[in-house]
Amino acid sequence: MLSVLRVHLPSDIPIVGCELTPYVLLRRPDKSLSTDDVPESAPVDGHFLRYKWYRVQSDKKVTVCSVHPSEQATLQCLGCVKAKIPVAKSYHCSPKCFSDAWQHHRVLHDRAASAVSENGNEEEELFGRFNSSGSGVVNTALSGSLSSSTLTNGSAPLYPHTVTQRSGGVAWIEVGRSKTYTPSADDIGHVLKFECVVVDAETKLLVGHVNTILTSCVIPAPSPSPRRLIPVSGVDMMGNVDSDDRVSSGTFTVLSYNILAEVYASSEFYSYCPSWALSWQYRRQNLLREIVGYRADIVCLQEVQSDHFEEFFAPELDKHGYEALYKRKTNEVYGGNINTVDGCATFFRRDRFSNVKKYEVEFNKAAQSLTEALVPSTQKKAALNRLVKDNVALIAVLEAKFSNQGGDNLGKRQLLCVANTHLNVPQDLKDVKLWQVHTLLKGLEKIAASADIPMLVCGDFNSVPGSKYKRSAPYSLLAMGKVDPVHPDLLVDPLGILRPSSKLAHQLLLVSAYSSFARMGAGPGLEQQKRRLDSTTNEPLFTNCTRDFIGTLDYIFYTADSLTVESLLELLDEDSLRKDTALPSPEWSSDHIALLAEFRCKPRPRR
Repeated sequence: MLSVLRVHLPSDIPIVGCELTPYVLLRRPDKSLSTDDVPESAPVDGHFLRYKWYRVQSDKKVTVCSVHPSEQATLQCLGCVKAKIPVAKSYHCSPKCFSDAWQHHRVLHDRAASAVSENGNEEEELFGRFNSSGSGVVNTALSGSLSSSTLTNGSAPLYPHTVTQRSGGVAWIEVGRSKTYTPSADDIGHVLKFECVVVDAETKLLVGHVNTILTSCVIPAPSPSPRRLIPVSGVDMMGNVDSDDRVSSGTFTVLSYNILAEVYASSEFYSYCPSWALSWQYRRQNLLREIVGYRADIVCLQEVQSDHFEEFFAPELDKHGYEALYKRKTNEVYGGNINTVDGCATFFRRDRFSNVKKYEVEFNKAAQSLTEALVPSTQKKAALNRLVKDNVALIAVLEAKFSNQGGDNLGKRQLLCVANTHLNVPQDLKDVKLWQVHTLLKGLEKIAASADIPMLVCGDFNSVPGSKYKRSAPYSLLAMGKVDPVHPDLLVDPLGILRPSSKLAHQLLLVSAYSSFARMGAGPGLEQQKRRLDSTTNEPLFTNCTRDFIGTLDYIFYTADSLTVESLLELLDEDSLRKDTALPSPEWSSDHIALLAEFRCKPRPRR
């Protein structure tokens, strides 16, 4: 007979918007073990599984801390309330919590005050897109009635309140009848209960005992703080990302983001991140909120698992008007489940661009061709072992559906080439990484030679900037167009793939978008951003921040002879991230930060 052996949840901390999927282990009539569902529509040996979810019945809701959402709040900031900052951001679990958070949270008060003075009321602009964990200077004890009223956000429950269960003096309201359940805002501060039981398909009577799980209190999903676009062209005012403005001005935005694949997000490596915040069920929703909130016209993501692309990102971003392109890494080195191999995904808004052509670069194939041409047959196996690393690049040629507003460009097609890559190569194989960058650039040069086309090269290059010989050779090749013949990275070249060093050059006139901050004078927000740049490289101080490493690995390069940078997404402050030790964190769900730049195509010269 069908029986339930074990039921548990991957995490006992439920989060609003993050689906709860219990693990249910069954013993089937043939004594085999299974985790497959047995619905009423397909019973096994006359039995099926019935699921129910309940929420605790209470007159009071528990307010939760805006900084530590798994803790109950005991203090509220009146300054946040007066400034009309979302009330859920005003709660703290202790005076120490409030004191420690003040340095970072006072920014919300400052922004709210400046928004009111400049524009009357910009609460929706500043906080409508992303909610941040903020507070202020005056605190008061919470009351039960305040907790209940402020955390009821008006959203309708997922299921009608039709069944109430009482047990031991505690009342439970039935909220779901499927195996999975997604907590809503109405569940915040409440405990949930999951029930699973075998039911006789004919009599509808329960068979055996009811398996029950209790969760901790449901917490709201922490959301990234607002990040604003900072103009670098000297003509625009600072503000939030707004696609409607770009439609009329002829500019477009590009986002590049390594989202940290689930297969790499281990609790061993990121032990400082709470397990619930490291779970994919939570991170995928938080990442989606962040990505959609930027409203980028083109989105380049790295470390996107193939199953996550097919089952989550492609369908979800399709709902927001994006068309998707994807290139999975090759799997000659990777020995795991092929569905969890990650790759590069490029999305573009179908109302702004159309896809003209897609190129896929497999560096393993290039390695095969290289060894056939240069390496003696007796050394080919060793050469391939060194060169084959499964990295790929995805190149898309897009056509703009908007006008560039240039008199000389009327009636002409505006094409754009976007390259997206992730070069994950062990640090001791500097020759391999440099060869891969050179291979990609040579391919882009061929595309440039066939068409008058602006180019963007986005991704995680795992290569740091620096001054002179301290900068990595791949960065030098990308940003400087060549590599110095005496660069120390060229000393390790056992296969001779980098010789002669004079070939390590290109003619694409690539410039790093974020170096534009350093070239600007004074302006709204610019001085703060300049402090977040490395003065010796003009690059961000970091784009990757873990407990053991902080530095810049990600870039958006553009061809300076055909594109100009209009604005950049503001950089993050290391101190604000260190409050959670490092990335990822409950607020930011990757160990990298997103980069975003707004561009305008330069008028093409008459021919």
